[in-house]
Amino acid sequence: MPDSHHIADARPFLKWAGGKTRLLKQYQDYFPPPELIHRYYEPFIGSAAVFFHLQPRPAVLSDRNGRLVEVYQAIQSNVNSVIRALRPHKNDADYYYAVRAQDPAGLTLPQRAARLIFLNKTCYNGLYRENSRGEFNVPFGRYANPTICDRRRLQKAAAALRGVALQVGDFEAVVETAVAGDFVYFDPPYAPLSATSSFTSYHKDGFDTADQQRLAATVARLTAHGVRVMLSNSSAPLIDDLYPDGRYTRIDIAARRNINSQAARRGPVREWLILNYEPGGWGIRTTTD
Repeated sequence: MPDSHHIADARPFLKWAGGKTRLLKQYQDYFPPPELIHRYYEPFIGSAAVFFHLQPRPAVLSDRNGRLVEVYQAIQSNVNSVIRALRPHKNDADYYYAVRAQDPAGLTLPQRAARLIFLNKTCYNGLYRENSRGEFNVPFGRYANPTICDRRRLQKAAAALRGVALQVGDFEAVVETAVAGDFVYFDPPYAPLSATSSFTSYHKDGFDTADQQRLAATVARLTAHGVRVMLSNSSAPLIDDLYPDGRYTRIDIAARRNINSQAARRGPVREWLILNYEPGGWGIRTTTD
């Protein structure tokens, strides 16, 4: 629903593989108007680019990565403590690996949030990746002068997050409370275009074909209940099968792949923006033709 709580210039403070900041102009015409969004859900929060762009209220932001969610919780509840904890961090390889090796369980919430922000700003390609033990394992990035503590951006994000519900949980469980008139934006790890082309190890449990199928079933249930859904994914054959043209509106999006370890394999790629409603008219699609 319309809300006057819009913080100008609030933007993502994390770099996230698959983040949508650069695609927002292509997405803009496909978001439902604010008066048609009763409640907003974003179950794969990542850098929260779509949330910061729309800033709808009420909103539920979530992820199954508890370490990521608690960064947002810390920014929301006490951003100045996070800023104070972040300021001493420095862009140095030996220091980076010492911080990476820390057991975050021994830190306070602001310290844990600052640690993850620091690692995100100084690791290779701004990548978040966990090994099978749930440990962050990305190497040092060797940036010349990264902005580790952007005080103004963090404070803007905190203001935008005021009153937002932040949850740790699987996407399917989080959207169980969605009802007709709500709007859900799904930005899951993408289905691979090939055996080596995509990255899905944001979390130790990964995101496989069964998860993609479970997500498609969730979208179908939400559609049946009158919930508007927007979903980003690759143009892989699996996604074509799960979200057939005729049942869903599919928008061809020009994106760019930036996280491949080999620079020659980075570059333009086509992906899908999938809707269960008609842009402009905003009615939920029911045809299966």
